[in-house]
Amino acid sequence: IFEKDEIVKGDGSPYTVYTPYMKKWKSTITDFNLPHYPCEKHFSNFYKSSPKKIPTLEDLGFHGTEEHFPSKEIEEALIRDYHKTRNYPGLNGTSRLSVHLRFGTVSIRELLQMALNLNETWLNELIWREFFMMILFHFPQVVERPFREKYKNIRWRNDIGDFRKWCEGKTGFPIVDAGMRELNSTGFMHNRVRMITANFLTKLLLIDWPWGERYFAEKLLDYEYRGLKPGGRA
Repeated sequence: IFEKDEIVKGDGSPYTVYTPYMKKWKSTITDFNLPHYPCEKHFSNFYKSSPKKIPTLEDLGFHGTEEHFPSKEIEEALIRDYHKTRNYPGLNGTSRLSVHLRFGTVSIRELLQMALNLNETWLNELIWREFFMMILFHFPQVVERPFREKYKNIRWRNDIGDFRKWCEGKTGFPIVDAGMRELNSTGFMHNRVRMITANFLTKLLLIDWPWGERYFAEKLLDYEYRGLKPGGRA
């Protein structure tokens, strides 16, 4: 909705904490931000050329799979109850729209209007997404280093055997293993379980977070590129 430098503190510096950012975001939103931009009047500015063949997915190197791809249909009843159901991984209580937001196959403004009308908790989740984009814009070093410098000297164990068990969902901790197996088989993981599995990897197994990020990058359908190069620090 906003450019990366539109929601900033009074002195022009970026926010580093979500709640004040969220409050500023909500106080800044207006009716101007909600509708689709009337781009039709600018069509004459498009580059003009003779028609060219649009490459197929096969031409681009993609191939079909039998994996289920989440629908982009929006269930209003689910959004209305989002604050009641989103914290329970065993329920079908999240929108599953993250992959469509990732690839731009749904309109963020359409979702925002629905959130404003139906559920503030869901609205806050959409704002979280922009908050992290803003963090990456203003603090690009986070792709390789901890956001807070005081954590840069953690002594990681980086045990490859423990890491493989985590990847395969064979740690012996049921909710961790369930989340990783869901990820491996579907390309999706419930948000709360993402937090649990990531914390398990870093805080209990003491495995450096880029190891986990690269694995999530390989498996998550909704993964957002953050800049780590393959074969990086791990």
